[in-house]
Amino acid sequence: MTSPSLTVDTPAGPRQDDAVVFELGGAMRGSVHVTGTHHPHRWDQFTAVRACLGPVNAYQTTAPDEALPRLTRSRTRYHGSLTIYPDDYADRPQVSVYPMTSADGHEPPEKTAATLTAVLRACAAHVAERDDLPVILDLSRQRDTAALLRFLTWSAAHHQAEAARLEREARAAHPARRAAVADWWTVARWFLASPHPVLLLVLADLPYSVLPNSLARTVDVKQWWAPYCLTAAAREHEHARRAQAEVDSLRAQQRSRRPHPPAHAAPHAARLELQVP
Repeated sequence: MTSPSLTVDTPAGPRQDDAVVFELGGAMRGSVHVTGTHHPHRWDQFTAVRACLGPVNAYQTTAPDEALPRLTRSRTRYHGSLTIYPDDYADRPQVSVYPMTSADGHEPPEKTAATLTAVLRACAAHVAERDDLPVILDLSRQRDTAALLRFLTWSAAHHQAEAARLEREARAAHPARRAAVADWWTVARWFLASPHPVLLLVLADLPYSVLPNSLARTVDVKQWWAPYCLTAAAREHEHARRAQAEVDSLRAQQRSRRPHPPAHAAPHAARLELQVP
């Protein structure tokens, strides 16, 4: 027995500015909205394609439940999305799937999830091969640039502030360590002059769960805390540098914006034949 087929057709108006909306037929009913988006690891580079279940961009607005796709023999409708993006280290593109959920928030059965994923991947792959993909990606960049600039500007400032905080902690750790060492030797002298189990307990390097604030434990922590903070601060500086570089790149792309032709009025024929898993 063969698996039921699923057909995917483009509507009469294929590209709606920065997106293509597919109408589903065969084993599934509803729509899939495909648009451009930024690379998951380089937010200033619009080189990825994202497909969302439903007739609209799920990252900007929520489709009514009755507009979401469903299997032909089921009334349950589903949310979900999938992104295809290039990989610098592999010939084939990478795929990232956002978890599928039903309209009432439940996880779909494994077979249904596989079917939805296959549909999203086929639609995204088709748009990724279209001649007007560069136009779709550029229009998508124009759509998202303002929000990305706000987020990346905040991110750069946040990471710089976190780096400054960690550097202050690293500087403070040195005198704190010296003070802890001096306290340890003071107690050690007390113990030598008058041995007592309590003093030995204070001097011992016991696990944190047994005695969190033993002097030996404090000295040990202060020993590695400064280098740790400096290493973490360097990472924060790198995050800030990268966010600022992406801000600068997006602003440069804004300045070099080129006009685009309007969406084609004629249909862009596409008929995708899938086998339902």
